[in-house]
Amino acid sequence: MSLKDMTIADRAVLVTGANRGIGKALVEEALRRGAKRVYAGTRQPLAHLDGRVTPLTLDVTNAAQIQDAVERVESLDILINNAGLALYDDLSDRAVLEQHLAVNLFGTYGVTQAFLPLLTRSRGAIVNVLSVTGLAALPLIPAYSISKAAAFSLSQSLRAHLAGRGVRVHAVLTGPVDTDMSRGLDIPKASPESVARAIFDGVEKGEQDIFPDPMSESMAENWRSGAVKALERQYAGLIDPSFVRRSS
Repeated sequence: MSLKDMTIADRAVLVTGANRGIGKALVEEALRRGAKRVYAGTRQPLAHLDGRVTPLTLDVTNAAQIQDAVERVESLDILINNAGLALYDDLSDRAVLEQHLAVNLFGTYGVTQAFLPLLTRSRGAIVNVLSVTGLAALPLIPAYSISKAAAFSLSQSLRAHLAGRGVRVHAVLTGPVDTDMSRGLDIPKASPESVARAIFDGVEKGEQDIFPDPMSESMAENWRSGAVKALERQYAGLIDPSFVRRSS
């Protein structure tokens, strides 16, 4: 896959957390866009009527399941790290923070590392589904916010390290989405289907940071032209000077 050819049609896509919410919508949107194979990673067995879908038993915190999944995937163009955990807490229990980090940070890291050889071979893309709470913590879910901030930093670091190998890294910074995770929040929410469409639109356009809903999209222009993004490019240039030219 070249840097200019990021269409979903005829690609092999893997989605973690594919049984509900954004993950389920991503599976359906990938099929709608003509993906040749969609690997649907879930903790519980999943059945799908479309023959292009290959279910994978995949708990992102389980190293053995990750390895089994790698062995079942013949080729891969796009890895979407969507599996996530969000619990209400007040930071009084370290175990809750560790639980969020295990899924949202180390789960993303572990799956990415395991599939990196396939993605390097295809010159593919990694898509990490994150949250605007990784930029500004939501005190109702601080452990989640912390884990998403860490996963965003991971995404930026991988982006710099993998650019020279032709692997793109996209960070999806979602606002409120109408899923089970946000059921307790009485605020306007985007539909998972609209978010899935916007994610794939962003991937096809080559956007490094994807803002897939009205709330997050309102931040996009200022973010992309802001000091933090400029600093990311400057830092990445220490590893690969051509990164700044490719990402501008």
